[in-house]
Amino acid sequence: MNARMKNPAVVLPDAMKGIQNIYKAMYQGGVSPQLLELVHLRASQINACSACLYAGVEGAKKHGETDERLHAVAAWREAPFFTEEERAALELTEAATRIADRSGKAVPDTIWDQAADHFNEEQLSAIILMIGLTNFFNRINTTIEEPAGASWG
Repeated sequence: MNARMKNPAVVLPDAMKGIQNIYKAMYQGGVSPQLLELVHLRASQINACSACLYAGVEGAKKHGETDERLHAVAAWREAPFFTEEERAALELTEAATRIADRSGKAVPDTIWDQAADHFNEEQLSAIILMIGLTNFFNRINTTIEEPAGASWG
């Protein structure tokens, strides 16, 4: 399977420069790369983005994530492998990704408060940026039909 077109962030190089700066800042926000990758995976699962799931699993493994935990991300509520901190980040990820599925606030106060109990403002910023960038790329990749394992260029 081939993509419909090149990734727009590659077609418009200035876009990629901006995205790279956001990633750099995000990874300096005090959240472990492992947790950021879990957030990325969960949003990508919800959005059914095979390209991001493939890349996310590869990235998570590079940061030391285990197969056991990677296989359980979709069922994180029932799986015993995740800390309370990770659960709060995954709950925030789901709420911020599924904004159209709620009546009322997109991210309810209970979910926000739980995340804020575990993370400071810089860390929350990093997590929120990861959620946003993941959703951004999920939408691009599913629109252009980017196949899993494809390299940009």
